[in-house]
Amino acid sequence: MSQQTIANFEWDYGVPAFYRQIQVSDEHIDIMGHTNNVVYVSWLEDVAWGHSKALGLGWEKYQQLNRAMVARRHEVDYLAATFAGDDLIMGTWIVENDAKLSITRRYQLVRVGDGATVLRGCTKWVCVAIDSGKPKRMPPEFVDGYVVTQQ
Repeated sequence: MSQQTIANFEWDYGVPAFYRQIQVSDEHIDIMGHTNNVVYVSWLEDVAWGHSKALGLGWEKYQQLNRAMVARRHEVDYLAATFAGDDLIMGTWIVENDAKLSITRRYQLVRVGDGATVLRGCTKWVCVAIDSGKPKRMPPEFVDGYVVTQQ
């Protein structure tokens, strides 16, 4: 999908800082015949991790710094069902970075066929030391890398 096509959707925070294309498959469908709610949360993590890697903040860098961002809280608003065969675009933006311990990331999931927003989400991430799991101040690489989207 081209950047021009992506730009044509109505994004909450402008064209996404990072996005991932998703196709709903049979394995995502639950007993109700639509995408299971747990699947959406896994897509939030997938796009967040993809964005981190694109920023040069993948697992290897996390290990070098002995720091990682871990989810503290997810908020998900399910706005419309999706079904097997649906093509989706999940966009993400960093909307807050306190340059100390936490960042806030927003998500928007759009159905390509009709441009409808089917989900909005938010995750509060906290910086921890990998070796202890305890909250630790962000290294400069996180402060500089997890840049807040300018609106």
